[in-house]
Amino acid sequence: MDYSYCGTSGIQLPKISLGLWHNFGFVDDYETAKDMILYAFEQGITHFDLANNYGPPPGSAETNFGKILRENLSSHRDQMIISSKAGYYMWEGPYGDGGSRKYLMASIDQSLKRTGLDYFDIFYTHRYDPNTPIEETMQALVDIVRQGKALYVGFSNYPPVQARKGLNYLKERDVPCLIFQDKYSMFNRKPEEEILSITKEYGAGFIAFSPLAQGVLTDKYLNGIPEDSRAAKPTGFLRKEQVSPLLVEKVKQLNVIASERGQTMAEMAIAWVLRDPRVTSVIVGTRNMDQLKDNLNALQNLNFTKEELIRIDTILDGATL
Repeated sequence: MDYSYCGTSGIQLPKISLGLWHNFGFVDDYETAKDMILYAFEQGITHFDLANNYGPPPGSAETNFGKILRENLSSHRDQMIISSKAGYYMWEGPYGDGGSRKYLMASIDQSLKRTGLDYFDIFYTHRYDPNTPIEETMQALVDIVRQGKALYVGFSNYPPVQARKGLNYLKERDVPCLIFQDKYSMFNRKPEEEILSITKEYGAGFIAFSPLAQGVLTDKYLNGIPEDSRAAKPTGFLRKEQVSPLLVEKVKQLNVIASERGQTMAEMAIAWVLRDPRVTSVIVGTRNMDQLKDNLNALQNLNFTKEELIRIDTILDGATL
């Protein structure tokens, strides 16, 4: 495993981190989840990314992770970076969603109980809440660190204007933002517009999620939509109509370049995200051990020639997801 310093901090993160957004809840196979987490750690993945609402049901990924940690990895706690978040809907009533101090404080206490941890290494505000003054959200993060419930804080899914305001607030109180998390892939290059520059300016790291565009940037959809795929399900973040013939054709062209590089499409897509030195780590979410091993293989070839990058940019022109 290769590690990168997170912005200007002294924290190093693995180039590949394991996310527990999908496939680690009560509805999933516990033994498979445990095997993936243990294998990931054995391979040098020291960073595990959670959130209060990961499951399903919400909270179950934290509970399962806590059990796996307690029964298998408790002696390695100081070798791990464990993060969680709050910001999206978690429980009924007016205090289970958003960016209020009430919600963040209650949520981190619940998450610590579910995982059995004394503290999180990183605690994120999961999204910008326009209904809560950003000063309230930021002060809650400051107090979470000062109370010892988290060592560092981060932002996820924040627009550039609000990100700058929050970063300034934290910096002025000597609790700088360690890391910014956002969706970034060949089919979603929005962070290149401002966020990557902002994080570098403030000395924060950047960690990408959904580097495979919910599985589109793999060989999964090259010959149609499999019945067990995310796009085939009536609910979720990837809809069948999003897997358009245009995108599939572009993936086929990209897959030719991946083959020339001796990589799978997924491996090249992860390597491409990591090509930018401002990207500290990539969060992968895997369903089984084969997918995890495939994602890890991306580290075998992270270098791109200038010609390859030009060819990839030409193919990606006009492609968004």
